[in-house]
This record gives sequence, structure tokens and C-alpha cells, in this order.
Amino acid sequence: MSNSTFSSRRDFLARSAAWGAGAALAATCLPATGSEPSEEPTWQIGCFTRPFSRFEFAEALDGIAEAGFDYVGLMSIRLPAGSVGLHALSEEQAREVGEMVQQRGLKTLSNYYSGPPVAESLEDGIAATKKLIDNCQTAGCRSILMGGTGREELYEDYYRAIAECCDYAAERGVSIALKPHGGLNATGPQCRKAVELVDHENFSIWYDPGNIFFYSDGELDPVEDAPTVAGLVTGMCVKDYRHPREVALNPGDGQVDFPRLVRRLRAGGFTSGPVVLETLEAGDLPATIANARRARQFLEGILNG
Repeated sequence: MSNSTFSSRRDFLARSAAWGAGAALAATCLPATGSEPSEEPTWQIGCFTRPFSRFEFAEALDGIAEAGFDYVGLMSIRLPAGSVGLHALSEEQAREVGEMVQQRGLKTLSNYYSGPPVAESLEDGIAATKKLIDNCQTAGCRSILMGGTGREELYEDYYRAIAECCDYAAERGVSIALKPHGGLNATGPQCRKAVELVDHENFSIWYDPGNIFFYSDGELDPVEDAPTVAGLVTGMCVKDYRHPREVALNPGDGQVDFPRLVRRLRAGGFTSGPVVLETLEAGDLPATIANARRARQFLEGILNG
């Protein structure tokens, strides 16, 4: 990829308005199983494994299914030997993860990843990201959710590595997205800058309203920030916030005005796609399942009501 392609914004900005009407790239990426695309609901409401991180991976999946979700997002995968990420697994282990998900009637919408490890070299970052993409394809995971970097000296290489992997991911039915996550991607405008820098239609934003509040110490309201990413949002990572800096609560129990937020995101083109719960009020397994069920019903009411 040439420097001019990497830094060019004109074509990207022209495309942004076109994708805004659909805003569902991540939702249409399918695992490479050879099957035809299936008809899915407008909103794919799922739950990340994070609220169930205290429990074994099988228990987490059972709990997510019992709470009534059809979709799951992967963060840490707690195995008997310890917690690992999908990026660290062998091909056979990734296949086993995919089978465990499928056995419970679930589909994997996303895998969280801090992002390309470019501190050693750009080549290392690209190679590691391609390995994760391969594991996502093997496990039937539709997208990778990146956390961004707060290190200015790594910023260019971090997003260059993503740019170099976008075509590779698209060929394997995997989309790539960035979420607000502090550092140099703490706000909508900062996330927009990063997406425009990569300048590829397989790289977009999953909005995280709780993080907008969290990384601004409660000063920036995501309802006011959301219009800054209009046309770029293909998913939402659902997190509420209560000052000071508490996110382990159910959506609707904190300061995020989810009905107004969803209206703002819809106005910006996010009218369908993955909406995946990341945090819940903490508790034992039955309490976590009950909270997950309540959160699902809350989201269904807002999105489908």
C-alpha cells in the first residue's frame, strides 16, 4: 500500500455517505463455511463474555444462551489452564471454540483485540493480526473489534498494519472495527480520524457510549458525541456509566440515555447490525444470567420498540 493511498481521505469521505444508509458491514460478514447468507434480524443483539469472565468458557456460553441471546462476542476465554484470547490459540483450538459456540445455538459476532502489536515492527503487527483473522475465520467469528493505541509513536504503524490487513480480512468474511477506548481514540472525532486514515470500507466504528463517559471522567455525553461518527458506525458495544468511573452495571441503570443515543445513531445511518452487551452488574452465575436477560430485554425494547 502506498503512502498516498494510506493517507488519502477524499474517496473515503465520498464513500462514507453511501455506507451510512446501510451501516451494516459487520453484520453481513459470515463465517467461511460455504453456506449461503441466511436471513437475520435487523439488530443482532449479543453478549460479550466479559460479564461472565469469572466462569469457565463453557459456563459463560451456557449462561449467555440461557439469558436468551442468539449471539456472543469473545473477550477473554477462560480455560482450565487460564484465560486466553482468540489471537493466542492454535488453529485446532480456534476450531474447538467455534464448535463450543455452535453447540449452544449461538453465533460469534465479534472478538475483542487490543490491536496490531507493532512495538517491535510493522511486520510483526501485520503477521499477528493476520493470524487472528485466520482464527476468526476458523472459529466462525464475523468481526474483530480493536482497542486502538494511546502511544503517539506507534499511531501510524498501528493503523498502517490495520490497513494492510483489511483486504485479507474481507476475503475471509471478517470485518474490522475500532471502538472508543481512551488514549488517542477516546472520542468520536478521534475515532473518525483513525478510520479516515485507514481509508478502507472494511474498517469502521463500533460505538461504545460508556467509554465516552468513562475516558472523559463523565464530562462528554455520548448523546452529544455520537453525531461526530455519523456514517461510520456498523455496531455498538453496549456499556453504561455511573460517575465516578463505574461501568459494571446494567444498561439503563446509569447515565447513558440509550433511547436518545439510539435515535442519534439511527440518524447517522446505524439502522441495523450488531449490538453487543459488554458490561453488567456483577454477581454469581445465576445473578449474572438474570442481569444479562434483563439487559437483553432492555435493548430489544429500545431497538425494536
